[in-house]
Amino acid sequence: MAASQKHGVLYQLERLEADHQRSARQQGRQQEEETNLEEKILKLRKLRDELKTKVKLQEASARIPITNLEPYESLKNSEENLEMKLEKAKAFFQAFHLTGLSGKLTTKGVCLCFNTAFEGNILDSYYVDLIIKKPITIHRHSVPVFIPLEQIAAKYLETNFQHFVYSLSEHLNAYSGRKYQADQLQCGFSAFLAKPLQRNSLCTLLSFTYTMDPSGESFPFCARLVYEDLTTALPTKVTIAYQGTGETPASWEDQRAVHETLFYKNALHKVFESFLKVRENFDCIHSVPGNR
Repeated sequence: MAASQKHGVLYQLERLEADHQRSARQQGRQQEEETNLEEKILKLRKLRDELKTKVKLQEASARIPITNLEPYESLKNSEENLEMKLEKAKAFFQAFHLTGLSGKLTTKGVCLCFNTAFEGNILDSYYVDLIIKKPITIHRHSVPVFIPLEQIAAKYLETNFQHFVYSLSEHLNAYSGRKYQADQLQCGFSAFLAKPLQRNSLCTLLSFTYTMDPSGESFPFCARLVYEDLTTALPTKVTIAYQGTGETPASWEDQRAVHETLFYKNALHKVFESFLKVRENFDCIHSVPGNR
C-alpha cells in the first residue's frame, strides 16, 4: 500500500514537471513569435510612412511636371524668358510645398530653401544655391557637412532632379528630428538623467543613463540608441543595460523590454513624458491617506 502511494506521488510529480516544461516551451515559442511580430510591425510601419510620403509627393508633382523647369537651359537675359522661368519656378515650389521646400530664382539659377519640421514643430532651415546650366552645379549651401549632400547630388542632381530634392529633404528633416529629440531630452527631462547625454554630430548615436525616479532612488538604466537609417527620426537599434552595482532586480527584465519597445516606437522626449506621467500617478496614489 505504501509503495503504491509512493509511486502515485512520484507519478504526479513527474506529470507536474512535464507540464511545467511543456508550458515553459510554449511560453518561449510565444515570446519568440511576439518578438518576430514586433519586428514585422516596425518594418511595415516604416514602409507605410515611406509610401505615404512618396504618394503625396507624386500627387503634388504630377500637377506640375518637373521637366518644366528645363534645368539644362541657360537663363537668357530677355524679360520674356525670365518671366516664363519665374512662373514655372513658382509652380514647382508650390507643388513641393508639402515637403517644406521653397525658393526663388537667382541671376544664375535657383536657390532652394528646405524648411525642416518634426511633429508639427518648425525647426531649422537650409538653403542650396544651384547654377542652372549643363551640368547643374551647387554654387553654395548651408547644409551641415555631415549630411551626404555631395553623394546625393552625384546620384540624382543630373539624372533625377525631383528625387534629389526629395532625398535631401528626407535627410535634413530626419537629422533635425533626431537633434530636436535629443535637445528636448537634455533640456526638458534632465532630472531623469543620471549622466549627461552623449551624441555624435549627426545624432545617429545617442547614449544616456537614466532612472525612473528623478530622486535617484530607483536603479539606473543605460540606453544606447542607434539610427542606421539617415532618413528616419526613430532608432533602428535600441540597447538597454543595467548599471546598478548589486544584483539585477527581479523587475529589471520586464522594465527593460517595455522601455526598449517605447524607444523603438516613440519620439525620445515622448517616452520620458510617459515616464513622468507614471511617476506623477504613483506619487498621487501614495499621497492619499491610507495608501502610504
